[in-house]
Amino acid sequence: MTGLTAENWPIAAAALPFPGTTADGRSVTDAGAEEWAVTLTEIADAGFDRVDITDSWLRVGDLTAGGLRDLKDASARAGVVPTSISAIRRSVIDRADGDANLAYSHRTLDAAAALGIETVSFGLHQALTPQQQEELWFWTVQGHVDDPADWNLAVSRLRELGSHAAELGILVSLEMYEDTFLGTADSAVRLVEEIGLDNVGLNPDIGNLVRLHRPIESWWELVEKTLPYANFWHVKNYARDEDTARGTYFAVPAPMQYGLIDYRRAFRYAIAQGFQSVICVENYGGDGLSVCADNRDYLRRHVLPKRDGYVRGESRVRQPRHDGDAS
Repeated sequence: MTGLTAENWPIAAAALPFPGTTADGRSVTDAGAEEWAVTLTEIADAGFDRVDITDSWLRVGDLTAGGLRDLKDASARAGVVPTSISAIRRSVIDRADGDANLAYSHRTLDAAAALGIETVSFGLHQALTPQQQEELWFWTVQGHVDDPADWNLAVSRLRELGSHAAELGILVSLEMYEDTFLGTADSAVRLVEEIGLDNVGLNPDIGNLVRLHRPIESWWELVEKTLPYANFWHVKNYARDEDTARGTYFAVPAPMQYGLIDYRRAFRYAIAQGFQSVICVENYGGDGLSVCADNRDYLRRHVLPKRDGYVRGESRVRQPRHDGDAS
């Protein structure tokens, strides 16, 4: 069976390390192609030919048709392909802004189609609280917790997005995040199964859970339960220490090969389950882009198959086509 290899696997740099506001205080979304080109060129200079348009940097769902054309042109000039979109902190069940977030999510799908992007990641995590914003690492402070009463609303609204995406030929991937309906392996799998669309799967960003300063699920159990449903994957790692006798838990960002999660083992299992999707490398803190580049190199040199020698199973969700691969 022919599959992706280390040489041609689509690996995108997250735009996560880049701010959404320019040095002179303007929104990057409103700043235009000249500003976007600066970041896209930095990403290309780091050796990437693909980018995940994280909307904390650029909200493509708020661009005009002309703006989308400008972004496409700027990306082509820089030599990077917009491969996926990660729409974050725009929960469609937010009690205050859920309706607006749902409309924004639909616009993001339309923008993805205009850009030729076939994978869009949504989540149920909400805006950081004021206290979280004051911390060095926001995940050390309790944030929003989903209300079980909103489960059916989450299913119906995410199914609505999935149906729209299917009409556009786009995959929807749901990002795992603590204290949401995507905050445990069992709940995330149940959510995807209740949505019941073959173009809706999981973005098993288990780093979001490993970093918590409290007891967590086993990272390997998270992998085993969620990767059969994965159709996109944010990958990052954290060094973690636990002193359960004292109730002390600690985690900080780390390059992929040095953190708690053994990605060599995780990818071997994922590929055996049929995973053939875009990988988005992430990192918080410091020179995030350079760490993302190191993570990409680690994957290509040590983790991803050098040839099609992995035994694969049947994925539970549809995988992307990777038409027009840049690699």
